[in-house]
Amino acid sequence: MDKYQIAVVVGSLRKDSINRKLATALTRMAPEGFSFTDVRIDDLPLYNQDDDGHQAAPVMRLKSEVSAAQGLLFVSPEYNRSIPGVLKNALDHGSRPYGQSVWGGKPAGVIGASIGAIGTAVAQQHLRNVLAYLDVPTLGQPEAFIHYKEGFFDEDGNVGEGSRKFLQSWMDKYVAWVKTHNHPGDHKPG
Repeated sequence: MDKYQIAVVVGSLRKDSINRKLATALTRMAPEGFSFTDVRIDDLPLYNQDDDGHQAAPVMRLKSEVSAAQGLLFVSPEYNRSIPGVLKNALDHGSRPYGQSVWGGKPAGVIGASIGAIGTAVAQQHLRNVLAYLDVPTLGQPEAFIHYKEGFFDEDGNVGEGSRKFLQSWMDKYVAWVKTHNHPGDHKPG
């Protein structure tokens, strides 16, 4: 059976992040054959083109983990109606030097949760714009703008009863999306 390695990029650095919890809960909803690697982005230096010729060790780690993946899962909050700066910084690092992007061609899912009524709708649209430029085929439907409320997660950290069916449907579509963009024999070592 093919194994699909998914690089999970969480746009929040907060220890008790709703989006980190969401990422963990989503990975539990995936079928057999899918495994997930949390891609660390909190230690990346600020992107500076002067460093393209000698990228820092954390940047090389990020690029290696993304290169080894057959898919991407972005789970991010919305900061000031856009994506968090730390997420944009990671995207910039992975796309450089010019012509050596590790993002291109990797199927992605974009999702996020917020206490705000519109969830992460605007941030997701901004992220989709960046991913389109980076040649990342991104799942279009269903969109998932999660309005986080008490009880969203059960006591074990799984998605609660009220949202479980919808998010399982989202994960099923994401899994199909990844499989559509990966064919047996396509998997290359990172």
